[in-house]
Amino acid sequence: MTEPALLDIQGLHTVYGKKIHALKGVSAQVRSGEIVCIIGNNGAGKTTLLKTVSGVLQPDKGAVRFAGEAITGQPTHRIARMGLAHVPEGRHVFPRLSVAENLEMGAYFRTERDLSKDYDHVFELFPVLGRRKAQLAGTLSGGEQQMLAMGRALMARPRLLMLDEPSMGLAPVVVDTIFDIIRRINKEGVTVLLVEQNAKRALQASSRGYVLETGEIVLEDKAETLCSDAKVRKAYLGLQ
Repeated sequence: MTEPALLDIQGLHTVYGKKIHALKGVSAQVRSGEIVCIIGNNGAGKTTLLKTVSGVLQPDKGAVRFAGEAITGQPTHRIARMGLAHVPEGRHVFPRLSVAENLEMGAYFRTERDLSKDYDHVFELFPVLGRRKAQLAGTLSGGEQQMLAMGRALMARPRLLMLDEPSMGLAPVVVDTIFDIIRRINKEGVTVLLVEQNAKRALQASSRGYVLETGEIVLEDKAETLCSDAKVRKAYLGLQ
């Protein structure tokens, strides 16, 4: 028997105001242990999809189930408590708090008083954060802020980590580091849903992928199959 999806998205429609129909019946699944990517051009609806799943936006139609429980319409804090962490596009760290304080905010709903093992884990993944734990987050580089945003999400000990454009605006060497960490996090047991405009890197890191165009899923398959698809190669990988 096939294991039920950890995240099951069915027929989502999300409308901004009365005019912008950002999602048009999107359905997708993420099974436990996978890295699944969603690729597409700017304006395709990728960020809207993650925001709708995490409760930042409410869908006009459709349903989302996480770990077998319906979460459509639930507030973001309840969804986060269930084990779904969302690292938004643009990082959104707390600039006037230190690195350590930002990380602590990631564990705000946890009851354990001793977070030392979690700090150690984050600092092992991102050594630069350990060296700068007393530094204000707003003074970090873009790459360091991305690492901090990911570390903050990991402090919640999530079952599913949703990453929105983690490589955006970063130098190639930092992008390499970010994707190495994504793979390591996954190997440690965290399921990953990755939204990424860098389609090549996203597909290389993922087991499966979806192509989103103007609010609709137009392709879905194994990542290696999508990499060889003529349309994907031309439109998203810059290859013929």
